[in-house]
Amino acid sequence: MQQPSAPVIAVILPCYNEALTIERVIKDFRQALPEAEIYVFDNNSSDDSAALAREAGAHVRRVDLQGKGNVVRRMFADVEADIYVMADADGTYDASRARELVDPILAGEVDTVIATRIGSENAFPAGHVFGNKVFNLIVRWIFGRRLADIFTGYRAFSRRFVKSFPAHSERFDIETELSIFILEQRIPVREIPMAYGERPEGSVSKLQSYRDGPMILMTILRLFKESRPLAFFSWISLGFAVTSLGLALPLVDEWLKTGLVPRQPTAILSTGLAVFSALSLVAGFVLDSVARAYRETRHLRYLSVPPRRVE
Repeated sequence: MQQPSAPVIAVILPCYNEALTIERVIKDFRQALPEAEIYVFDNNSSDDSAALAREAGAHVRRVDLQGKGNVVRRMFADVEADIYVMADADGTYDASRARELVDPILAGEVDTVIATRIGSENAFPAGHVFGNKVFNLIVRWIFGRRLADIFTGYRAFSRRFVKSFPAHSERFDIETELSIFILEQRIPVREIPMAYGERPEGSVSKLQSYRDGPMILMTILRLFKESRPLAFFSWISLGFAVTSLGLALPLVDEWLKTGLVPRQPTAILSTGLAVFSALSLVAGFVLDSVARAYRETRHLRYLSVPPRRVE
């Protein structure tokens, strides 16, 4: 068994209708990382994105399942490298600074580097700015740690990270899943502020705040339930308990005054909610043990992947 003499770097670009920018993005990454292999994963583009990327010298592969999450899942599965640099193909990320993302991983300091976006008001639609702040606060509250920008699409990963990441998201919630995986598994990470540019005229963002926002929130809640089930079900239990108590107090007052046990529907509902509260708490304790075992299994999987390809 022998390790390759030089690390293999792959630039992986998910692409959907980016004919206006794809050639320039490939050119910029080739200048920044001349030793890297560049892969474009085309997600059913209706324009000439795939052909232009192929002419620019990139390896082009097609992903039929629509959605950025499906594309990232396929990229991580198919591409073999030691370091992966992922960016959008819309030209909004600064490819000239790609080396800054790669070097900390090459040095063995971290397993992932995140480019946190700094841009003008025109670069960020108002809905995106608001959603980013809200979701960052929610993630910090749930997981106790924070990343400055959980939605950035400009990241670098070690082989260990890529080959142990269990991608389940289908659409633009993939960045949320990546960020929460980092926080939950306590993976060494570095954040580097980088400029976020405006899209060229004629280029349209595929992320829609009001369409994709609820989906991202549901992803956060799902991952909260799966990684912190005791906390998740404790909140549900508390909600049932408070509601049950609120319904029961007037009944207790009636019993104290009359000495009669109320048999009205409110009493039945209050009792049912109290039962649900207890069941939720029990479910939280049981699933917490399961989640702990799952976290340990995923971490062992992460540790089992060599940081470099072995030939």
